[in-house]
Amino acid sequence: MKLYLKFDTNHACRVILQEKMQEFGIDYELKELGEVEIKGNLPADVQKNLEAALEHYGIRMVNNHKNTLIEKTKDIIVEMIYEKEKLPSTNISTYLADRLNHSYGYISNLFSEVTYSSIENFIIIQKIERAKQLIIDGEFTLTEISYQLNYSSVAHLSNQFKKTTGLTPTSFQRIIKKRADTK
Repeated sequence: MKLYLKFDTNHACRVILQEKMQEFGIDYELKELGEVEIKGNLPADVQKNLEAALEHYGIRMVNNHKNTLIEKTKDIIVEMIYEKEKLPSTNISTYLADRLNHSYGYISNLFSEVTYSSIENFIIIQKIERAKQLIIDGEFTLTEISYQLNYSSVAHLSNQFKKTTGLTPTSFQRIIKKRADTK
C-alpha cells in the first residue's frame, strides 16, 4: 500500500519548533520564517539539547552572520513564492534589500560566495518547484500560474520550466494525469 502525501514544509517546521520549545520549557516568539526570538537567557545545556533535538528533523541553528543572512534570504524568497497570493510587484532585488536592510549588491555577492549559485538561479528553481506543485494540485491553468509567479507570459514560464526540468509544463501535466489515471 502506498500513501501519497501533500505537506507544507513551512507549517511543519513551525509545528516542530513550537513542540520542541514547549518541551524544553523555553519562552519564545516565532518571528519570520526561520527566526525564533528567545525571551530571556537560554542555558548552554538547554541550547545544546535543543540543537540536537532540532537536528533530528533536519533543522540547524545558524550561528554566524553570513550564514544567517543567507538563510534569511532563502527564507524570504521561499515565503515570497509559496505563501503570497502573488509575488510582489516591486522588483525582487528591492524587496530583498528592504527586508534584509542591506544593499542588494552585498546580499547577491554574499549569496554567490556562500552557495556557489546566484539569487536569481535560486529564485528560478523555487518558482519552478512552486509551478510544479500548482500543476499537480490542478486548481489553476498555466496562464494563472504564470501570473501568480510574475512571469511575463506562459511562454516565459514554459521556457524556464523546460530549461530547469527538461519537460514543458504541458508534458509535466500529462505525466501527472497519466499517473493519477493508473492509480
